[in-house]
Amino acid sequence: MTPAEWRIVAFTLEVAALSTAIIAPFGIAIAWLLARHRWPGKSIVETIVMLPLVMPPVATGLLLLKFFGRRGRVGHLLDAAGIEVVFTWRAVVAAMMVMSFPLLVRGCRVAFEEINPRLEQIARTLGAGDARVFFTISLPLAKRGIIGGLVLAFARAIGEFGATILVAGNIPARTQTLAVAIYDRVQLGHDADAYRLLGIAVVIAFLALWISEAFLRGRRTAL
Repeated sequence: MTPAEWRIVAFTLEVAALSTAIIAPFGIAIAWLLARHRWPGKSIVETIVMLPLVMPPVATGLLLLKFFGRRGRVGHLLDAAGIEVVFTWRAVVAAMMVMSFPLLVRGCRVAFEEINPRLEQIARTLGAGDARVFFTISLPLAKRGIIGGLVLAFARAIGEFGATILVAGNIPARTQTLAVAIYDRVQLGHDADAYRLLGIAVVIAFLALWISEAFLRGRRTAL
């Protein structure tokens, strides 16, 4: 491993961790709402949340490029404030967030749905409000499933390529993630370097999935 490759791995882990941390509160909240409440348009929200799972990643990247580009509404406002997103590390984080969000919501939702609703109802009959029920009953009981979902979202963020390459590009030492670096090495004909980076990616993915499954198994045992 060269120093440049270590920097690529470190950068990928950092932005993946940041993207997972940002989507965590939103993903958990939406998962709880989908698992425990009914409202008009719920199916539309479910579809929108899961859409990145079935859309081509490059299509998602194109939408992000349009959204955060200088001519886009949000991109124009950010540019006026001196905040550049496209072709920066922020674009990498945005792509990872969008692509890993559905997996986080799905994992957390399953965890909340497996909680016996009677436990929450009993807490409410004793005078606990929704917020207290969530933080003292729902969240602790779903903890292992939520952690598993977070780890899975983190693993998905590390492997993100399609949306990232479109909205962030392939800029060495700036936006080049592990997946993009593997593609870059293959394009340049540096197969040995590509396989070395591939080995690292496989190890990281294996560990992330193993940890996620360990938490999920623990949750099933607890239930």
